[in-house]
Amino acid sequence: MATLDQFLIEMLNRKGSDLHLSINQPAKIRVYGRLEALTEDIVSQDFMEMMLREICPDVRWDHYIEDHDLDFAYEIEGVARFRTNYLYNYNGMAAVFRQIPSKIQTLEELNLPPVLKSICCFTSGLVCVTGPTGSGKSTTMAAMIDYINENYSRHIITIEDPIEFVHKNKLSTIVHREVGIHSGSFAKALKGAMKSDPDILLLGEMRDMETISLALTCASMGMLVFATLHTNNAPKTIDRIIDAFPADEQAQIRTMLAESLQGVISQLLCRTTDGRGRVAVHEILLWTEGLPNTIREGQISNIRTIIESNRGKGMCSMDSCLYDLMNAGKITAEEAYMKATDKKRFLEFLPERAALKDK
Repeated sequence: MATLDQFLIEMLNRKGSDLHLSINQPAKIRVYGRLEALTEDIVSQDFMEMMLREICPDVRWDHYIEDHDLDFAYEIEGVARFRTNYLYNYNGMAAVFRQIPSKIQTLEELNLPPVLKSICCFTSGLVCVTGPTGSGKSTTMAAMIDYINENYSRHIITIEDPIEFVHKNKLSTIVHREVGIHSGSFAKALKGAMKSDPDILLLGEMRDMETISLALTCASMGMLVFATLHTNNAPKTIDRIIDAFPADEQAQIRTMLAESLQGVISQLLCRTTDGRGRVAVHEILLWTEGLPNTIREGQISNIRTIIESNRGKGMCSMDSCLYDLMNAGKITAEEAYMKATDKKRFLEFLPERAALKDK
């Protein structure tokens, strides 16, 4: 057993999701969204290097030493897989390990909105799954791919850095490709995928202008593209895609996005009222007749109106979802206020309302 495995297994025993390692600090884990010390022992420089080197292939270790940054997946056989990031900080070597559940949970088990099944039926276009780091985007996309795999015969290519959830072929054929091992970049992998007759592409992250452009091209060619972005809601997602391009190219990108965007699923995680878990909250934007013109003309402020006027079709705003969870007693008013876009909507439910109004 690798030395690091002891830390990871203890993290799992304590219901942690992430392990943080940094020189001159004790190992820390994230439990239900909060960091806490795993041990009282300080991690020394020599101990850190020994732990990280022990589980890392030589070729990838050389890359880490040269670039000071490395992403890969690590597995303790029979226990769990982990998304691993090696980095350098002020004190030297550091690392973060995030657990990847060994079992892919279903849409029902995750209590995700039923409309996500309808999105899984799409045959072309771009669907963005967005949210901050640690909001469960990968888990949601894995559940959606699993639903497709169970119900449809599709050729699915996933492009990730690193590969997280590993799907077994059911009705669909799924090919996993990892950036850095199977391809040099997301853009190169996408160019290769375009020639591989895919029905569905899962893109781990739209990181740069070239990748976004290729994703839009694939969507316009008749493929269904699932992609992630680190944005908190639908309007910001559309703005982020367009703003990734120079001003003289944005009109063309607006047109491409207007023609290909089929949906945006934004997700945040909120602490439950009892503090012993987290619950997902969503904003969902789907294609409707008015959406293409709204995007093409840059009237992004109208997105909220589109969402609110189409709740019967499965759309919902983040604030409305927060309000419903608060009313159901699943999250506190304070948690809803902190995650809300329109914070005034939740002021009256806060005990310290008067103090907040004075600020």
